[in-house]
Amino acid sequence: MTDELDLVGALGSAEPLRPEAYQRARAVLRAAMADPGAVRLGAISAEDTTVEAPSTMQTTTTTRDHASSPALQRRRRIGLAGRLGIGAGVGVAAAAAVVAVVLNSSATGGTEASKDSPAATTGSTTVDKSAERAPLMTLAGSIKTVTPPAGDAWLVKATQVNGAKTMQVVYTLYTDGHEIYTGNSVRDIKRAIARHQDQMTDGGYAPLLKAAVAAADSSPADGRTQMLKAAEDPLVGLDPAAQKAAWDKQQARAQVIVKQKGGNYKPKPYSPQAVERHFDNALWTYSTQALSAGDGNTQVRAGVLRLLSTIPAVSVENSTTHGKATLTITAGPEVFGGEGSEVLTIDATTGMLVKDVSTVPGLPRASTTYESSRVTKAGL
Repeated sequence: MTDELDLVGALGSAEPLRPEAYQRARAVLRAAMADPGAVRLGAISAEDTTVEAPSTMQTTTTTRDHASSPALQRRRRIGLAGRLGIGAGVGVAAAAAVVAVVLNSSATGGTEASKDSPAATTGSTTVDKSAERAPLMTLAGSIKTVTPPAGDAWLVKATQVNGAKTMQVVYTLYTDGHEIYTGNSVRDIKRAIARHQDQMTDGGYAPLLKAAVAAADSSPADGRTQMLKAAEDPLVGLDPAAQKAAWDKQQARAQVIVKQKGGNYKPKPYSPQAVERHFDNALWTYSTQALSAGDGNTQVRAGVLRLLSTIPAVSVENSTTHGKATLTITAGPEVFGGEGSEVLTIDATTGMLVKDVSTVPGLPRASTTYESSRVTKAGL
């Protein structure tokens, strides 16, 4: 049995991971930026290549499961690289990024220097920007009443760029009946429709999407809890004693694994403030995943906007993009333990995504641009 860090070297001989694997790896990394102990390392077996991770972090969507199709498998190389699926690749990529951050920090005293970061202090230093985030709640309420243009579905073209390299163009159809079909082309979408591959009900993101829909009509506190439970967060719903036990166990395990790889990770002490920062980090990570997956669903957008409005370190500004009014939503380093940032740009009328820019230490800057158009499902 090996862990992901031992498999990082396999990436050099494997074919490139699919872009959605990188996106999921970045999500794992963002959830770990505040605390490597939050990542479940050591989950991949070189013998059986199984992945012990929350279902929301595995690629289980039927539409994209063609990554395991015979045609693609024939193109994969023989051996470990050929046997690593997307799920395993996510673990490897995320672990590679996490260990790079941790080891590089160790070399420069980063884990000690991180004591100066906002998320490393004993008490919360976050400035509550609730008034600044109010537009998110306002927009969440108003988009439910917006009458969409003619048609019965939104077709969204998402172009993902890592650094200067275009990784993939993904097409997603969101019907007014709340179905979601996705693929690498419109032809893929038509095939998914014919096969009844509705990701809203049985895709890998389905639990997050359902939690976002529920959050659209829940209290902020209940909405947060539902999303964290959908993401299978290990600390949500526990009393302080149980939280501390789970926290300490994760921290100790992270310390052992990082030490085995030549790094130096000092476990972070448990505190209610640390748990809240962990929840804010996880909430941003999984809510934005839901938004990316369910952008064309009004209820998903409304729920995610309400969830993001509960994160104290998130800021919101009015902006203009290509002549249209937009909102820029920023989660800075404080949300990620002092490292990295993510900026969402959304349409100020519909709440639909316009652009997503993610900065993670050790990885190329990633951006995804979204082009939305109104279509008819039958007319594709």
